[in-house]
Amino acid sequence: MRRELHHFRNNRELFVLSLPGIVYKLIFAYLPMVGLIIAFKNYRYDLGMFGSKWVGLENFRYLFSTDAAWRITRNTVLYNAAYIITTAAAALLLAILLNEVKAKWSKYYQTALFLPYFLSWVLVGYVAYAFLNHSDGFINRTLEAFGMDPISWYQNAGSWPFILILVQLWKAVGFNTLIYFAGIVGINGEYYEAARMDGATKRQMALKITIPLLAPLVIIMLILSIGNMFRGDFGLHYFIPNNSGFLYGSTDIIDTYVYRALREVGNVSMSAATGFYQSVVGFILVLLANGIVRKINPDHSLW
Repeated sequence: MRRELHHFRNNRELFVLSLPGIVYKLIFAYLPMVGLIIAFKNYRYDLGMFGSKWVGLENFRYLFSTDAAWRITRNTVLYNAAYIITTAAAALLLAILLNEVKAKWSKYYQTALFLPYFLSWVLVGYVAYAFLNHSDGFINRTLEAFGMDPISWYQNAGSWPFILILVQLWKAVGFNTLIYFAGIVGINGEYYEAARMDGATKRQMALKITIPLLAPLVIIMLILSIGNMFRGDFGLHYFIPNNSGFLYGSTDIIDTYVYRALREVGNVSMSAATGFYQSVVGFILVLLANGIVRKINPDHSLW
């Protein structure tokens, strides 16, 4: 305790600067955790959070006893796995290419890549509808111009895994690209100079220098992404498919299913149980992923 107090006195200015962030986390991240008890109760608005009847694991049993439990869990995991892999690969490739662009043009490419990240899923949903609308959509108009039949995209479930992956990649790749690009900028230029003097090509420098030195950053990003594997992107899976009932089998994830259950049935307890389940599984996945990385290379793990 004496050592900690001494450490606090020596760094009191830094602790004061961090106080707003600590208060923010306390109010919006830790205090709401009291509400987790709703997952174990039959919540009633008139009785409140503490007065509602305790039902134990009944809400979890109800969630996993539904016919859609396996489908939405499978969709959530597979979609997030595809998002993680495609986004990481595309962002790493774009970051390497961006590093080869002259500084004069680099900022324009960075802005163009990063801009979609700031768009809301509601707006992106309207853009997607402009492309996929059956009667006036850009894609169907183009197909008709070439003498082909239009496609009812919002009734054709088989196409939507590719559509969702493409839309998510377009929106998220810019943010990850800038993170990897910042990592590339931090690499010592002497490595590239030595490789260039030895006659190495751009491809060889990327494979032998850039990617190995970026490996710790890539692994950290992957570990953090794995933690959200059971927590799907609600906006992507709700607004882009336009909540079409024909597509539930292909696009439905845990978050969209629970939202509809909450809106139609009003089961707050089951929604809380689902959120609790997603958080616990995500935490376990982070621990497992970090443990695997630590076994392979301790220097690349988070802790």
